[in-house]
Amino acid sequence: MPHYIGVLDGSADTWGVRVPDLPGCHGGGETAEAAIADVISAAREWAEHRNAKGAAMPASRPLRQIIRDGELDVRAGETAVMIPLLLDSGRPVRANLSLDAALLEAIDEAARARGLTRSAFIASAAREKIMTEG
Repeated sequence: MPHYIGVLDGSADTWGVRVPDLPGCHGGGETAEAAIADVISAAREWAEHRNAKGAAMPASRPLRQIIRDGELDVRAGETAVMIPLLLDSGRPVRANLSLDAALLEAIDEAARARGLTRSAFIASAAREKIMTEG
Protein backbone atom coordinates (compact mmCIF):
# COMPACT_ATOMS: atom_id res chain seq x y z
CA MET A 1 0.00 0.00 0.00
CA PRO A 2 1.57 3.31 -1.00
CA HIS A 3 1.87 6.21 1.41
CA TYR A 4 2.15 9.90 0.61
CA ILE A 5 3.49 12.67 2.80
CA GLY A 6 0.85 15.07 4.05
CA VAL A 7 1.59 18.50 5.49
CA LEU A 8 -0.52 19.22 8.59
CA ASP A 9 -1.01 22.69 9.97
CA GLY A 10 -3.50 24.44 12.20
CA SER A 11 -4.43 25.23 15.75
CA ALA A 12 -7.44 25.37 18.04
CA ASP A 13 -10.40 24.14 15.98
CA THR A 14 -9.11 24.64 12.43
CA TRP A 15 -6.74 22.07 10.91
CA GLY A 16 -5.73 21.33 7.36
CA VAL A 17 -3.65 18.77 5.51
CA ARG A 18 -2.33 19.08 1.98
CA VAL A 19 -0.60 16.36 -0.02
CA PRO A 20 2.10 17.99 -2.16
CA ASP A 21 2.49 14.95 -4.45
CA LEU A 22 -1.26 14.92 -5.19
CA PRO A 23 -1.92 18.45 -6.50
CA GLY A 24 -5.18 19.88 -5.20
CA CYS A 25 -5.66 17.10 -2.66
CA HIS A 26 -6.36 18.45 0.80
CA GLY A 27 -8.52 17.86 3.83
CA GLY A 28 -9.61 19.72 6.91
CA GLY A 29 -11.32 19.38 10.23
CA GLU A 30 -11.79 20.68 13.75
CA THR A 31 -8.97 18.47 15.03
CA ALA A 32 -5.72 17.22 13.55
CA GLU A 33 -7.14 13.69 13.56
CA ALA A 34 -10.28 14.80 11.71
CA ALA A 35 -8.19 16.62 9.10
CA ILE A 36 -6.03 13.53 8.56
CA ALA A 37 -9.10 11.29 8.21
CA ASP A 38 -10.56 13.77 5.72
CA VAL A 39 -7.42 13.89 3.59
CA ILE A 40 -7.16 10.08 3.55
CA SER A 41 -10.65 10.01 2.04
CA ALA A 42 -9.76 12.86 -0.34
CA ALA A 43 -6.60 11.07 -1.50
CA ARG A 44 -8.63 7.97 -2.32
CA GLU A 45 -11.14 10.03 -4.32
CA TRP A 46 -8.29 11.93 -6.02
CA ALA A 47 -6.63 8.66 -7.07
CA GLU A 48 -9.89 7.07 -8.24
CA HIS A 49 -10.64 10.11 -10.40
CA ARG A 50 -7.14 10.04 -11.87
CA ASN A 51 -7.32 6.29 -12.53
CA ALA A 52 -10.70 6.72 -14.24
CA LYS A 53 -9.00 9.11 -16.68
CA GLY A 54 -6.26 6.52 -17.30
CA ALA A 55 -3.57 8.74 -15.81
CA ALA A 56 -0.72 7.25 -13.80
CA MET A 57 -0.36 8.09 -10.14
CA PRO A 58 2.46 10.48 -9.29
CA ALA A 59 5.39 9.06 -7.38
CA SER A 60 5.47 9.62 -3.64
CA ARG A 61 8.54 11.60 -2.64
CA PRO A 62 10.38 10.76 0.57
CA LEU A 63 10.13 13.22 3.46
CA ARG A 64 13.68 14.51 2.95
CA GLN A 65 12.76 15.48 -0.64
CA ILE A 66 9.55 17.22 0.50
CA ILE A 67 11.64 19.24 2.99
CA ARG A 68 14.38 19.94 0.43
CA ASP A 69 11.74 21.16 -2.05
CA GLY A 70 10.40 23.65 0.52
CA GLU A 71 7.00 21.96 0.84
CA LEU A 72 7.16 21.71 4.65
CA ASP A 73 7.82 24.65 6.98
CA VAL A 74 8.48 23.28 10.46
CA ARG A 75 9.22 26.79 11.77
CA ALA A 76 5.69 27.82 10.82
CA GLY A 77 4.29 24.88 12.81
CA GLU A 78 3.73 22.46 9.95
CA THR A 79 4.14 18.74 10.59
CA ALA A 80 4.57 15.81 8.22
CA VAL A 81 2.03 12.98 8.44
CA MET A 82 1.81 9.73 6.51
CA ILE A 83 -1.25 9.39 4.28
CA PRO A 84 -2.00 5.77 3.29
CA LEU A 85 -3.63 5.14 -0.08
CA LEU A 86 -5.62 1.91 -0.30
CA LEU A 87 -7.38 1.53 -3.65
CA ASP A 88 -9.73 -1.23 -4.70
CA SER A 89 -8.46 -3.43 -7.53
CA GLY A 90 -11.95 -3.94 -8.94
CA ARG A 91 -11.46 -7.70 -8.70
CA PRO A 92 -13.56 -9.34 -5.98
CA VAL A 93 -12.11 -12.48 -4.40
CA ARG A 94 -14.03 -15.05 -2.37
CA ALA A 95 -12.53 -15.70 1.08
CA ASN A 96 -13.62 -18.03 3.86
CA LEU A 97 -13.49 -16.60 7.38
CA SER A 98 -14.03 -18.29 10.71
CA LEU A 99 -15.75 -16.06 13.27
CA ASP A 100 -17.51 -16.56 16.56
CA ALA A 101 -21.25 -17.03 15.96
CA ALA A 102 -22.19 -14.08 18.21
CA LEU A 103 -19.73 -11.81 16.38
CA LEU A 104 -21.16 -12.87 13.01
CA GLU A 105 -24.67 -12.10 14.25
CA ALA A 106 -23.51 -8.65 15.40
CA ILE A 107 -21.84 -8.05 12.02
CA ASP A 108 -25.00 -9.04 10.16
CA GLU A 109 -27.14 -6.81 12.38
CA ALA A 110 -24.80 -3.83 11.92
CA ALA A 111 -24.64 -4.44 8.16
CA ARG A 112 -28.45 -4.57 7.88
CA ALA A 113 -28.79 -1.36 9.90
CA ARG A 114 -26.50 0.37 7.39
CA GLY A 115 -28.07 -1.17 4.31
CA LEU A 116 -24.90 -3.13 3.50
CA THR A 117 -24.13 -6.71 2.70
CA ARG A 118 -22.01 -8.68 5.14
CA SER A 119 -19.08 -8.55 2.70
CA ALA A 120 -19.38 -4.79 2.18
CA PHE A 121 -19.56 -4.22 5.93
CA ILE A 122 -16.50 -6.37 6.67
CA ALA A 123 -14.53 -4.76 3.82
CA SER A 124 -15.46 -1.29 5.09
CA ALA A 125 -14.51 -2.15 8.67
CA ALA A 126 -11.20 -3.68 7.56
CA ARG A 127 -10.38 -0.66 5.36
CA GLU A 128 -11.13 1.72 8.24
CA LYS A 129 -8.97 -0.28 10.64
CA ILE A 130 -6.07 -0.42 8.18
CA MET A 131 -6.26 3.31 7.46
CA THR A 132 -6.49 4.44 11.07
CA GLU A 133 -3.81 2.14 12.41
CA GLY A 134 -1.52 1.90 9.38
